[in-house]
Amino acid sequence: MLRASILSLSLALALGGCAGLRLELHNQAAAKPSNVAVYFSAETRDGAPVAGVPAEAFRIYEDGQLISAFESKQTILNPEVAVSHHIALLLDLSGSITGSGSLPGLVAAASAFAERISKAHQVGVFGFDGGAKLIPLVDFTSNPRAVQAGLNALSARKAKDPSTNLHGAVVEALGVAEERMARSTQPLRFATLVVFTDGTDRAHRVNEVEMLKAVDRSAVNVFVIGLGVEVSEKQLNRLGRDGFVRASELGALGKAFDEVAARIEAAGRKFYLLSYCSPARAGLRKLKIELERDGLKGSLEQTFQADGFAPGCDPAQKPAFGVGKIRLR
Repeated sequence: MLRASILSLSLALALGGCAGLRLELHNQAAAKPSNVAVYFSAETRDGAPVAGVPAEAFRIYEDGQLISAFESKQTILNPEVAVSHHIALLLDLSGSITGSGSLPGLVAAASAFAERISKAHQVGVFGFDGGAKLIPLVDFTSNPRAVQAGLNALSARKAKDPSTNLHGAVVEALGVAEERMARSTQPLRFATLVVFTDGTDRAHRVNEVEMLKAVDRSAVNVFVIGLGVEVSEKQLNRLGRDGFVRASELGALGKAFDEVAARIEAAGRKFYLLSYCSPARAGLRKLKIELERDGLKGSLEQTFQADGFAPGCDPAQKPAFGVGKIRLR
């Protein structure tokens, strides 16, 4: 098996004043008999995902020559063959939630979120109050019933420590998500932390600077949902580097969770796992993948080694990607 080496990556933008498309390479592999696979994202220059592109719409060039889509059997594989995505849901269970009557509304909103997102992702649920440690509620699973059962068990919960250890909980939850990525059997790995809180850190077990440094170091995507007037939009916007949504009142919490779920789903739709059978049989080959959509154009370039390539390629073969952690943005 031969593993391709990335030697270059370039972006080609449409001319004539068009904003252009951005194709970003995240991983690639080349293996005998003559399989080439590329995992990349496609979005507009303003960050909107380019979704639903069929395999035949991508033009593949080797050494400047267009490869026949029919002869190369180019196809888009289900990303599940090589990609895992774990979502850690971190819920504020401090006294302001458990003692205010807000908990049933939170359980309902979180349950709907988990049911929606667990269709394509592994979901784990954790809580925090003023205590030093996370409160494990549901281990990572794609079974919505298991998540529902864990959330339903919160209905009558009272905070053991009514304070709010937001900063410490975020740091620990990032570690949990990173550890889960490391244990994945798939080479391409995403992890996302979705934080819900109705206030600011009161426990001061970890300061804000330490927490934000942990966020910046991490490969984990972070979204934040804030409830009520006590939340600091400036602080939570900084924490939620991939998205912050505020619910002004409990009745709007379901909509806020829905918005975050929609953002995660939309970001995921920009990724493509394109596989094809190369006609090359030897040497270092220059590959270019080009896409033109709605008057916009973009491309990416890389190289791969074709020594030992031969007939008999099946583009549905699982790609031999190297391990990589991927951000949604």
